[in-house]
Amino acid sequence: MNALNVAEYTQTLGVQARQASAEMARADSATRIKALRSLAALLRANAAPLQAENAKDLERATAAGLSAPMLDRLKLTPKIIETVAQGCEQLAAMPDIIGEVIGLKQQPSGIRVGQMRVPIGVFGMIYESRPNVTIEAASLSIKSGNACILRGGSEAIGSNKALARLVQQALAEAGLPAEAVQLVQTPDREAVGQLIAMPQYVDVIIPRGGKGLIERISREAKVPVIKHLDGNCHVYVDDPCDIAMAVTVTDNAKTQKYSPCNAIEGLLVARAVAKDFLPKIGAVFAVKGVEMRCDGESRALLAELKGAAVSDATEQDWYEEYLAPVISIKVVEGIDEAIAHINRYSSHHTDAIITRDHMHAQRFLREVDSASVMVNASPRFADGFEFGLGAEIGISTDKFHARGPVGIEGLTSLKWVVFGNGEIRT
Repeated sequence: MNALNVAEYTQTLGVQARQASAEMARADSATRIKALRSLAALLRANAAPLQAENAKDLERATAAGLSAPMLDRLKLTPKIIETVAQGCEQLAAMPDIIGEVIGLKQQPSGIRVGQMRVPIGVFGMIYESRPNVTIEAASLSIKSGNACILRGGSEAIGSNKALARLVQQALAEAGLPAEAVQLVQTPDREAVGQLIAMPQYVDVIIPRGGKGLIERISREAKVPVIKHLDGNCHVYVDDPCDIAMAVTVTDNAKTQKYSPCNAIEGLLVARAVAKDFLPKIGAVFAVKGVEMRCDGESRALLAELKGAAVSDATEQDWYEEYLAPVISIKVVEGIDEAIAHINRYSSHHTDAIITRDHMHAQRFLREVDSASVMVNASPRFADGFEFGLGAEIGISTDKFHARGPVGIEGLTSLKWVVFGNGEIRT
């Protein structure tokens, strides 16, 4: 497509999305539930053709030299297909919050004032690799009564087209407009520029991908953006703690999967437990090939480990999102220094404390300025599916409207509603 055609094309998508959003807002809960259940069934029935399309994307991406973390995100395995199908069913089973009125209070004038939860309208989603995001975004859009325009990365174009066809089939089978979920069919990057500059059609943009993509969209968008830039997450091993638990949780938080934004990049250890804990977790990391970039104190405790890749951390390492088998490690005096380090260097995504001290746990929850904060659990749980949201549209580290995993509520707005019986203001 030339530039003019791309502009016309995205305008058409916008017009269709806005029209479809009105129909979605009117649709009753049973109709939206029907679409979600139909989508789950279609995903399972079409698992083999979906994987065939995904294999072609993987082959092209490998030939193009896509990085290992991006290739990992691009995979559409049977497990991933089943997970997104279950997500559709989980959403279908959840209570419908659209039209819910909260906080209704009688005022001295006689009027009753409350707030009603309503769909946002149209959201645009721009994302890289992960074709499962197509289903997560579509299913959340259906459940929340919105319309959406999805723009996946060119590396996943075949997978995304195949998934989008199933979504539109499920919508049509339920009697809903197929245009309620539209996939941008061109890989032309100009389509992104057009999509983020259409406030007359798009109410919010949600980017999900690399830091460069999100920075560009945040800089150029003419509509509100729900975003997080990166995932520099931490585990802090406190004094006192269960050392065995700390090893298990830290290992999972770093090595269960290296590419997600909720995998940890930084490990902080209280000085009083460092001599006991660090050689144990260091041995685990050595076996799994994780490079450890350490401050002087932690390096001294890890130096004797056989086969360990240990080096000196730089100042930049405390800020870094590696998305790889690399971790920064620092020994701290205690909880005060741990909280200060996290609030200075983290990306305010997800941070966890491993502790036996209830007061330390409460302080960590209150004072760590992150979207998700955990006690004695792996940060890898920072996910809409794991949080019981059915699916997530992304993670927000902003402090307004939506924060953390963004599910149904994050795709809705509140408007004031007033009930009266002829009252007038005097």
